[in-house]
Amino acid sequence: MGMIDFSNVSKWYGSFRVLTDCSTRINKGEVVVVCGPSGSGKSTLIKCANGLEPFQSGEILIDGVSVGAPGTDLPKLRSRIGMVFQHFELFPHLSIIENLTLGQIRVLKRSPAEALDKAMKLLERVGLTEHAAKFPGQLSGGQQQRVAIARALAMDPIAMLFDEPTSALDPEMVNEVLDVMVELAGEGMTMMVVTHEMGFARKVADRVIFMDKGQIVEDCSKDDFFGTPRGPRAQEFLSKILSH
Repeated sequence: MGMIDFSNVSKWYGSFRVLTDCSTRINKGEVVVVCGPSGSGKSTLIKCANGLEPFQSGEILIDGVSVGAPGTDLPKLRSRIGMVFQHFELFPHLSIIENLTLGQIRVLKRSPAEALDKAMKLLERVGLTEHAAKFPGQLSGGQQQRVAIARALAMDPIAMLFDEPTSALDPEMVNEVLDVMVELAGEGMTMMVVTHEMGFARKVADRVIFMDKGQIVEDCSKDDFFGTPRGPRAQEFLSKILSH
């Protein structure tokens, strides 16, 4: 059993099928990049992984716990899976340090002093200690995304999910976020990353999953994905992305 197991996961919006029989496994310590054209179901798949999107058939297990089972405590499960979104999702009315301590105190029942200590260590790690008292709106997009990663890490997650974490950023801010992610990968964090950043995939991914029209079309090692000719759809996608 892996850290995250998808077995024949399918999802519909009304009569439109967004995911079709998606099966894959992400093992402990693995970094898996999910890529594919817009509308291929990448973000939907990753949101199903922690119950943010319901799915109609199949099964997803997180460390052996079934996401879709009626008795599953989803808030508890989500507290163990860090999620970083495209648009930061920080609380705008709370300071950076409050963003990092709130979940620790409310969900993990840490004391304010413990939560503060953990938060400051994580802000130091992402290079933002001096911004602790500021509000999200006073930070750049890249800084806000680094705060979002630190906030997810504050909950001591067993795995991290990233949904296009750099796509809303100005180009010059992308690397500061990717650097933090590369460091995380190097420390052995289990990561599932939806991204178009093929440089990141080449650098740190163990595997690449390529999706098209709601299906997993390729699921192979990074070297195989970039090195040997894949199916026509993946080839076309890569030629467009890598030609820039």
